[in-house]
Order: sequence, then C-alpha cells, then structure tokens
Amino acid sequence: MSPTDPATPAAEDPSTRSAPADPDQPEAALIRLGDLLQAFSDPLRRGIVHRLATRGEAGCGDIDLPVSRATGSYHFRILRTAGWTHTRRVGRERYISLRRTDLEARFPGLVEALLRADATERATADAPQGD
Repeated sequence: MSPTDPATPAAEDPSTRSAPADPDQPEAALIRLGDLLQAFSDPLRRGIVHRLATRGEAGCGDIDLPVSRATGSYHFRILRTAGWTHTRRVGRERYISLRRTDLEARFPGLVEALLRADATERATADAPQGD
C-alpha cells in the first residue's frame, strides 16, 4: 500500500505507535487548521511534508535540507507544534513521521488536497513560460 494512500492502516503510522519525544506536540483534538496551513505555507516545510508523505518516517538527519542544522531543527519544530509531524526518540536518534492518521481523522482529505495543490503549483512554476 502506498504511503500516500489515505487508507493506510494506523498500524503502519509510526505516530500511532509511540509517545512523542517532545512535549510541544499537540494532542490530535487540539490541532488547529490555521496552524497547519501557516506551517505548510513555507516551501521548505512543504518539501518536508511531501517527503514524509511519499517515503514515510525518516531520521531527522536523513532528510536533506539546503539549510543549516539549526535552521532545519527550527522547521521541524514548526511542523511538530502545528501538528503535522510526530517525533520519536530511539536512543540519541530522532525520527520524524507525518501524523497522517490524526490529520485524516481531524481534517479528512486535507493532507492529500494540500499535497496535490503543492505539486500543481511546483509544476506550474517549473513549466517554461511561453509568449
């Protein structure tokens, strides 16, 4: 089953199997649409969400970002506090995953709609402009 399939069983969603590593991750019922949209408005964070949606959980250091480590941590925190992501700790390693199950339950269809809109926007921006 594809990681972008909204019907992915909760058992495959790492955010449903472990406690959050950080206390600033909101409970599912407290995730707010405005916070999600504001966090998603940044192109770098949209790229992180897209990466997690298509390839699944990753170590924070495994997501290639064109910014410093501190700036990357800032963007991961924005996504986490908005409710987009779940961070779990295994020893010293931190793994980040999309909270697909929580987001789909709270705002059905939102993740897929935003990812489709972002893909369309990127394709339009990358397309050669004709006269």
